[in-house]
Amino acid sequence: MKLVIAVVQDKDSIRLVESLVENGYRSTKLASTGGFLKAGNTTLLVGVEDGQVSKVVEIIRETSQAREQLVTPMAPVGSNAVESYVPYPIEVQVGGATIFVVDVEKFVRF
Repeated sequence: MKLVIAVVQDKDSIRLVESLVENGYRSTKLASTGGFLKAGNTTLLVGVEDGQVSKVVEIIRETSQAREQLVTPMAPVGSNAVESYVPYPIEVQVGGATIFVVDVEKFVRF
């Protein structure tokens, strides 16, 4: 057994969960927050047999494409320069997925 841990952008999570269900995979959805943009993410936990990992990863790849987006950075915390801080939008890459695949010693479903 394997545990696929996928961290995706919130905007991609609904479509991803629907696609996993359509293909017969169950998942557990957890709310998480990204470090760089402080934006909402979703972490999905998917338990699968070893031979199903590549199919699950492909589903994640198809539904979680990276894209460019304009964001306005947050003001620095604890700085004396906060009053003079003028936020300018910057273009960053968002979306995509970070995937971890780990061995599972035991998997039980009630």
